[in-house]
Amino acid sequence: MKKLYHTLLLLIFAGLLSSAGVHKYYVAVFQMEHKPQKKTIQVTGRIFIDDLEKALNAKYGKTFYLATAKELPETTATIKQYLLDKVTVTVNGKAAPLTFLAKEVDDDILVCYLTVPAPKKVTSIEVRNTVLQDMFHEQQNMINTRVNNERKSLLLTRDTPSGTVTF
Repeated sequence: MKKLYHTLLLLIFAGLLSSAGVHKYYVAVFQMEHKPQKKTIQVTGRIFIDDLEKALNAKYGKTFYLATAKELPETTATIKQYLLDKVTVTVNGKAAPLTFLAKEVDDDILVCYLTVPAPKKVTSIEVRNTVLQDMFHEQQNMINTRVNNERKSLLLTRDTPSGTVTF
């Protein structure tokens, strides 16, 4: 009887787990690398195309058809504006403007390239990144920095949209 009870309990537990549904993980990764000889910080953002498209469609009220033959002509300009609205950078305590350079598709990821002016010596980088957080409450934006071969990371969420790394 005890064995039957445990088997029944296991079957009920397994049924509950299988009916729970899969929860999607929302994450974007931004790599920031200081290039002292160029006096810049190179930024590479990797964002899932389907998530970005949902956010852009909702924010701007149209379908952009990202990474398809039907992609709208204004898509690159819209992505540029979206990123410049959602990401701010402060270097050594001074606001630094982002410059959008280009985008490319890598499977289901949109890779965006940006730069930030920076002095030869960087002692701190503050980042505010709310990309996709208005669309997905669970969105996490990972910021990986590299300055003078020293690596530091931030995990930015809706509750903590900004953070600072010091070198």
